[in-house]
Amino acid sequence: MNVFVLNSGRCGSTTFIKACGHITNYTSSHESLVNGIGDGRVAYPLNHIEADNRLCWFLGRLDVKYGQKAAYVHLTRSRDAVAKSFSKRFDRGIMKAYAQGLLTRLPTDFDRLQVAEDYCRTIDENIKLFLRDKHQVIHFRLENANEDFRTFWNEIGAEGDLHAALKEFDTAHNATPIVRHSLLKRGVMKINRIWKKLPAFISEA
Repeated sequence: MNVFVLNSGRCGSTTFIKACGHITNYTSSHESLVNGIGDGRVAYPLNHIEADNRLCWFLGRLDVKYGQKAAYVHLTRSRDAVAKSFSKRFDRGIMKAYAQGLLTRLPTDFDRLQVAEDYCRTIDENIKLFLRDKHQVIHFRLENANEDFRTFWNEIGAEGDLHAALKEFDTAHNATPIVRHSLLKRGVMKINRIWKKLPAFISEA
């Protein structure tokens, strides 16, 4: 059986797969076929666990190839936390693709956090729609990892070292680095924010 960990990203998928590395009767990987095209994009080996947030754009093809034959994990984390994390990674990866490739005509002064929240909502609702008719669905909240991973382990009939797997959730893998701006840069950023809001202040005066 194949297992797909569907998620928006920034919600612990790297850690989840690290934990799955302690399962002996499944292989597991994170974004292993991102370079694939055609049938190769979803050609995963049997008895494999895959986490890849880009699969949310290939759900139709997952359904055709795997349908009810696979188990699906909906991996989530507090939407506020996910959106804040994505807003700090806005100029690359999936957020850049979403903001520039899908939304395309955002105003120049758009709110990064608002766009990140919109992305999270879009992905979560796409996943929920896809899972609506699936028989083997496991809901996994990162904030409840210890309990939910045990449920996941039992649902897929995993074998291996459960204790070592749970320990992986004690470490933050692929965490967003904390950016500390200089005092001068913080001052410039604050002035820019005030400048953008100035017309509204004037019109309301």
